[in-house]
Amino acid sequence: MISAGDFRNGITIEYENNVYQIIDFQHVKPGKGAAFVRTKLKNIKNGGVVEKTFRPTEKCPQARIDRKDMQYLYNDGDMYIFMDVENYEQLSLSQDAIGDALKFVKENDMCKICSHNGSVFSVEPPMFVELEITETEPGFKGDTATGASKPAIVETGAQVMVPLFVNQGDKIKIDTRTGEYLSRA
Repeated sequence: MISAGDFRNGITIEYENNVYQIIDFQHVKPGKGAAFVRTKLKNIKNGGVVEKTFRPTEKCPQARIDRKDMQYLYNDGDMYIFMDVENYEQLSLSQDAIGDALKFVKENDMCKICSHNGSVFSVEPPMFVELEITETEPGFKGDTATGASKPAIVETGAQVMVPLFVNQGDKIKIDTRTGEYLSRA
């Protein structure tokens, strides 16, 4: 059990027969009346975000989230196939369970599969990936002083904004959480 006074970002709790992850919390001490904790909770099953207010002494059971490293093998139509590298068992997940998580992930890359009580609810890609640019407009000399950027398509098919000096065939490093270009690899 965790009290509302101990809430932090990223903690998962069980509340009203659902499992929520705390996105944002704020301890509020008004001039009159008792203090309270204002939170934004994300339902990990359906992705919905709700705002709830708790008294600091309220307690909620902390949800146990299992994260397992698995290798992304391939896409078979609407199903995505992952393999446990320890016992070679394969797991098939639908497009609904994955969402946009594999936008920057190539085949044979490692991902974290997140589950609660055996039910998989999300896939976490690696934080940073190195991908090759397959399509972009050529850059021109002297255009780099402005800090401008141009769209580029990487080998997974995702679009990323890159600086003008990056060319087709270059390998770049991308932050998968934001989808932003970091550097050349």
